[in-house]
Amino acid sequence: MTLALKIPPVMTVSEFLAWDAPNGRGWQLVDGEPQAMAPTSRTHGAIQQELGSLLRNHLLDRGGSCTVVTTPGVVPRIRSKGNFRIPDLAVTCSSYQEEEYALTDPVLVIEILSPRNQAETWTNVWAYASIPSVREILIVHSTDIAADLLRRDADGNWPDQPLRVIDGLLDLRSVDLQVPLVALYRTTRLARAGSR
Repeated sequence: MTLALKIPPVMTVSEFLAWDAPNGRGWQLVDGEPQAMAPTSRTHGAIQQELGSLLRNHLLDRGGSCTVVTTPGVVPRIRSKGNFRIPDLAVTCSSYQEEEYALTDPVLVIEILSPRNQAETWTNVWAYASIPSVREILIVHSTDIAADLLRRDADGNWPDQPLRVIDGLLDLRSVDLQVPLVALYRTTRLARAGSR
């Protein structure tokens, strides 16, 4: 006998955090609906690990309170009662007082774009843009060596279109990190294909 998966139709963030979600997958809450997140590809996971390591090492060397967190929960400012999104990485510089499930005041949010999750990723990106503390949103591609970067201007406004980075240095001003874009891909098949 197989039991049907019981997923509540609509939830608040507090209900979502108290929910005993089915095992085997990550979940996020989008406009009150729990959504299962697809497993990552090998390339996606390798980029996430490499970029997380680069950020961690940089932040440790620099000192201060900033930390990088893998797959943190973040709550957008708009429709905050029904949204708990899960980016691939985020950096926060807020103090770490007690355990938290929603990352406090992220300054940098990172998504890795895969072919099968493009629409969902871009929906999340615009939700992240509503968080007042976020200064940059980085979208790293997993099918080619490229990234899109959104950065608030001095007045706090977002650009209409992201800056496309396809070679050279990736400049993350929110955390004062400049790194060759190709370094994010060094353990992937994309770097190996480019080095032949």
